Amino acid sequence: MSNPNLTGAVWRKSTRSDANGGACVEVADLRDGVAVRDSKDKAGPTLAFDAQGWRTFLHSLKNS
Repeated sequence: MSNPNLTGAVWRKSTRSDANGGACVEVADLRDGVAVRDSKDKAGPTLAFDAQGWRTFLHSLKNS
């Protein structure tokens, strides 16, 4: 997914993120997928996934 429209994106981070010293990411649901960013660099780069790509990404994390 390239150049997603992040206007009005509502970012959230895990409730478990405080326990890891602030090393966490935020995610936002988009119309066509999900965006991810570093919570400490809100103006920095964003990684975006379409719906299938997000499912594949999560599946790979759970099975690592």
